[in-house]
Amino acid sequence: MIIFNYLLMCAIFSTTFLAIKVGVESGLPPFFSAGLRFLLAGALIFLWMISRRKVKLKLLLRKEFILIGMTSTFMTFATLYWAEQHITSGIAAILSATGPMMILIIQSVVMRKKARRSDYWGCAVGFAGVCVLIMPNLVLGSNMIWILSCIVILIGEVGYSVGSLATRKLSFDMPDISPITINAVQMMYGGAALLLLSVFSEQVRLHDILTLPAIGSVLYLMIIGSMLGHSLYAWLLKATNAFFPSTWLFVSPIIALGLGVLLYAEGISLYSILGSLLIIGGIVVINLPELRARMSARRLASNTL
Repeated sequence: MIIFNYLLMCAIFSTTFLAIKVGVESGLPPFFSAGLRFLLAGALIFLWMISRRKVKLKLLLRKEFILIGMTSTFMTFATLYWAEQHITSGIAAILSATGPMMILIIQSVVMRKKARRSDYWGCAVGFAGVCVLIMPNLVLGSNMIWILSCIVILIGEVGYSVGSLATRKLSFDMPDISPITINAVQMMYGGAALLLLSVFSEQVRLHDILTLPAIGSVLYLMIIGSMLGHSLYAWLLKATNAFFPSTWLFVSPIIALGLGVLLYAEGISLYSILGSLLIIGGIVVINLPELRARMSARRLASNTL
């Protein structure tokens, strides 16, 4: 079940970027579609948890969830949805993989936490990949909205990093609350904020919403991406450890890049391939000590048996 659920999670996370692209290109306002997705997904999960008497309604009044919702969901996905109007889903997926590097930077610079040498090397390799992705367009100066979209996603990953650190702290402060519940409540807050942003910045037209690609995109992202994908991640965290589920970052962005090319005829260049490999390589370097420790433990267990 662990291997099956892990592979299913990777497959889901690989397809969500393309599903976002399909939605925004069908005419869905980006902030509206993101807000609808997360508010409904979070509310359905939360109501299910209430029906099972796993959580109480007063949990919604805890201010800690507002911070996580504004960073993990609102900031991360407001930027991602807006950017995917101008860049391919594959590039968006690769840039979104810089989240762990942002976490390391925040921990080192803001929280003054000592980092390992491999962490610094991994960040250097990863951000070299970002430069390889962006530099050709930056030098030519021919597509500034494309460059801005890439930068906006990187800013969104700062929000993801802050939200991840806050979620980890909340998990220790409130151990009786399941990760699924935490995710549901923060999605509700983030989704509500996205809809509020949509009210003041977008014009929502009924004929844009009631098309097959638009409805399919929202339903897929809500049910498969948010409810199932994130629940699988939370289940794997509990069934294995904090490291194993995060390894989806090694494979899913590359798969997302390929899906965009094969299924949506998105363009790909040598720069995007090289930049992608460098970013994924940076993530691997950051996690190298953990990978070695896991492999050593597995060999030791095999020898003992």
